[in-house]
Amino acid sequence: MNMLLNFRGACTRLALVLSLGGLAGAAQAALFEDDEARRAILDLRQRLEQTNKNLTEENAQLRRSLLDLQSQIENLRNDVSQSRGAQENLARDLSEVQRSQKDVAAGVDERLRKFEPIKVNLDGREFLAEPAEKRDYDAAMDIFRKGDFVAAQTALVQFLQRNGKSGYAPSALFWLGNAQYANKSYKDAMANFQQMLTVAPAHARAPEALLAISNVQIELKDLKAARKTLEDLVKAYPQSEAANTARDRLARLR
Repeated sequence: MNMLLNFRGACTRLALVLSLGGLAGAAQAALFEDDEARRAILDLRQRLEQTNKNLTEENAQLRRSLLDLQSQIENLRNDVSQSRGAQENLARDLSEVQRSQKDVAAGVDERLRKFEPIKVNLDGREFLAEPAEKRDYDAAMDIFRKGDFVAAQTALVQFLQRNGKSGYAPSALFWLGNAQYANKSYKDAMANFQQMLTVAPAHARAPEALLAISNVQIELKDLKAARKTLEDLVKAYPQSEAANTARDRLARLR
């Protein structure tokens, strides 16, 4: 009986020892597995950290690239704006130059017109005259029309001195003779009427010039010469009004 009890006790202790040994092995196996897992976790953590680090650097690089791109875009916008401004300035300058050229051309044309000969119709005659000739002749005739025959005589003499071959010359000689007749410079008046007839015998005022010569001769008491002049007038210009006047005077002088 005691032996049986001892055997049972020994078996129980053996089973306990085996059980404890199994637990110890399991613990060791579990401990080994924890180390592997820990290393795996550490390795994964390191890779995640490296990945995060790489991503952070890439993000920073991307931000720098974006900022650089934005800067380039802004520079391009500024360049485009400046280019547009330069083009606008160039267009404005070109327009101003063209406008100035037109103004200059217009001014040149205007100045040239002041020296270009102009067509004149006077006393039935058409001719070309310099603008200065027309200006001076018109000024002298304005004085004559105002009745200032002394000043008109001076102005017409000066005109003929400057423009002796002008188309205005025959008319200027005629009116100079009239101014001198009004100033009682009879011989000078006769000389200018005769010169007018010499240079322009077909002039519209030639009959009047002959009639004026007869008036001078009458003032000089040369009635014979006056009758001869009136007869020449009627013969040379029979259809003129001056010829009708000459006929009336001839009737009175006989």
